[in-house]
Amino acid sequence: MTTIGFVGLGIMGSPMAANLVKAGYDVVGTNLTQDKIDLLVQQGGRGAASIAEAVKDADVVITMLPDSPDVDAAVLGEDGVFDHIRPGALFIDCSSIRPDTSVKVAEAGAAKGVRVVDAPVSGGEPKAIDGTLSLMVGGEADAFEAAKPILEAVGTTIVHVGPAGSGQTVKIANQLIVAGNIGLVAEALIFLEAYGVDTEAGLRALGGGLAGSTVLDAKGEKMRNREFSPGFRIELHNKDLGNLEAAARGAGLALPIGALVTQLIAAAKAQGDGKLDHSGLFKQIAQLSGRS
Repeated sequence: MTTIGFVGLGIMGSPMAANLVKAGYDVVGTNLTQDKIDLLVQQGGRGAASIAEAVKDADVVITMLPDSPDVDAAVLGEDGVFDHIRPGALFIDCSSIRPDTSVKVAEAGAAKGVRVVDAPVSGGEPKAIDGTLSLMVGGEADAFEAAKPILEAVGTTIVHVGPAGSGQTVKIANQLIVAGNIGLVAEALIFLEAYGVDTEAGLRALGGGLAGSTVLDAKGEKMRNREFSPGFRIELHNKDLGNLEAAARGAGLALPIGALVTQLIAAAKAQGDGKLDHSGLFKQIAQLSGRS
């Protein structure tokens, strides 16, 4: 049985680890909070008190962490993953981070004889739970082929998009599209409400035409009901759009729509909404029109 060390059992990592257990893998998980480790054990996995314990006997190590500094510390830092992973093992980072951080991790892995892929995910908590995530994978072709059977336990769309860091680049593009789409769905809903339209029917009509989208389907009802329990938090989307800004500047690109939605997301976080689902951007856009 393949043993997988899993580091980071948060909103996304916890259901991903559970799906790996269901697929028959021996999953050893660790997290900063004990309750998430206990949950994995209840689901048939094994718990570890440290990164070292989680990865020392693993054939594959997966990380799902919030940001680039977290990956730096947990993977490259003292007593981190690369201090304990076995040569020849496969390392899969599913975190959403800066592409240059993924390149640095891949280079460090190669120096230790570890195959590395960056495999950020899209789909939010519901798709993490039902195992239908989309994964955009960067790394060498042989490492991707080794990772693919494992990733198939957590996702249904798994695409090799290029060398190390490419997965993160595609994920940033994904977050740009999602943020812009959330903003436009919010504006459309406010527009419908202002004219007294039956918004349930209105969104259903929009969803059947060219305006239809996964974002409209997944987030429209949350906006209608002003119910923003987190599937993907505003503070994390704010981080991703910060990565977009840095990467765009590095390439000399002007992304005006991206810049606007980046500022709206940043305003939402600054005003205390960072823990809300990113559909909570609706609140910022509603305020601009004096509505709630």
